[in-house]
Amino acid sequence: MSTRTDQHPTPGEERFWELAEPFLLDPNVTRSTMMGFPCLRVHGQFFASTDRANGNLLVKLPEGRVDALVAAGKAAAFAPAGRRFREWAAIPYARARTWKQLLDEAHAFVDTLPPATSNKKRRR
Repeated sequence: MSTRTDQHPTPGEERFWELAEPFLLDPNVTRSTMMGFPCLRVHGQFFASTDRANGNLLVKLPEGRVDALVAAGKAAAFAPAGRRFREWAAIPYARARTWKQLLDEAHAFVDTLPPATSNKKRRR
């Protein structure tokens, strides 16, 4: 896996933030990071990100939808370090025309999930 040492955004990252702007008008949507990738959260849950190394869009969708996108050749499974994330699809920049629809789907899906809770253990 290659890593970027400069801070210049890829075309994919630029496109991601262009499409992210309308989501950020919603007070329930925030910018964050996920495994070092810039991302969006709704109610604290990750729903979209961009991979700076290759410019892919990463979206969280129902597992069946991810499987269908992968089977159709429209996405790759998101598997950092070899571990597949079943509800995450990596959409190449070459398919950027589909990104808005997939971001809308990801937002709608994650918006139905319970809000994220802190994983930090409380001291007694």
